[in-house]
Amino acid sequence: MTNGVLLFATNNESIDYIKQAEYCADRVKKYMGVPIALVTNMDVTSEKFDHVIKIEKSTQRNLRRFYDGTLTHKQLSFKNLDRSIAYDVTPFDQTIVMDTDYIISNNILCNAYDSAHDFMIYKNAVDLCEWRHLDEFDYINTTGIDFYWATVFYFKKTKTNKCLFNLITHIKENYEYYRGLYQITSPLYRNDFSFSIAIHMLNGFSNRDFAVEMPGKMYYTIDRDECIDIKENKINVLVQKQNRLGEYNAVSVNGLNVHIMNKFSLERIING
Repeated sequence: MTNGVLLFATNNESIDYIKQAEYCADRVKKYMGVPIALVTNMDVTSEKFDHVIKIEKSTQRNLRRFYDGTLTHKQLSFKNLDRSIAYDVTPFDQTIVMDTDYIISNNILCNAYDSAHDFMIYKNAVDLCEWRHLDEFDYINTTGIDFYWATVFYFKKTKTNKCLFNLITHIKENYEYYRGLYQITSPLYRNDFSFSIAIHMLNGFSNRDFAVEMPGKMYYTIDRDECIDIKENKINVLVQKQNRLGEYNAVSVNGLNVHIMNKFSLERIING
């Protein structure tokens, strides 16, 4: 049975996601020791990837505001519409899908490959900013269903998971209907929302156990923070101060996998 990590990456107007994917691939191979497949609509010949899967360019438009700390932002294309095809394109029997800005610093996710569960995803996550709690990461709206992170998840090739990804594709293709049904206020398409809705439906529209937590904990910093250094398994971040716009506190972690949402700060580190 083959195990591996699947990455999705397509550059937008300002962010080099392919370069981030190469950086991510290096860390996956170092700490997890498994092959990596890249899904992209770009021409990529990098030796960092064991497989490069070329797909068609999407014609859908998805825009979002990308922050670089609390004071700077850009309105850019958010090219995240292909996650629903993961089941069909993966070359592996057991696959971990992760964002290219998910910084791997240990091998704990490898335990998913030895799990008896067919599908695993994080519902709970830890913000590295100790004072901040964002309700949007608990539920998809103030009176809505549980929020699940499509940042990193695991699946086996099973009939049930095929149904899951078919359902996610259906939700994406009919997103305006489901956005209204689940009272999602943001017009932005997010994989997190589609996965959360699909899991809710496969749970029988209740809180059951179709989705199991990934091994370990998922840590994150939002794009109002700034990652300033990554050396081996040590990550240094400036997190926003409470009620002090443009001011930060320093946080350092060792040996933790961290979702770095500030893409610009991550790119500065990669470029050296």
